[in-house]
Amino acid sequence: MEPLTSQAIDPDAVETAERQTLSPISERRMRRLLDVLCDGTRLKIVRALRDNELAASDLARILGRSRSATSQHLRVLREAEVVQPSRNGNVVRYKLASDINAEILKDIGRAFDRLEPDTAS
Repeated sequence: MEPLTSQAIDPDAVETAERQTLSPISERRMRRLLDVLCDGTRLKIVRALRDNELAASDLARILGRSRSATSQHLRVLREAEVVQPSRNGNVVRYKLASDINAEILKDIGRAFDRLEPDTAS
């Protein structure tokens, strides 16, 4: 392993970068969120819930998957605090969480939307 240099080439840039380093707790939370999103089905669920609140059976229909398979993905998303369930009688509807994870997902979604080809042309 190479030893640390005693003096930074750009001390101001190093100081700025050090201030922007995530705390261990935030780093774990970000890693967990990104790990959860590294699954195509869960990404599709997040996109479907972007502007909607949907029941698991409706999500299963959208995904072309069984309700039980969809429920397993929703469980992972719930545990990672990406989605929030709400019960109305026998129906449980899911929506995106309204915390920092939601803000991160919105930012990611907007960034990827810019990559989509313009379909209006």
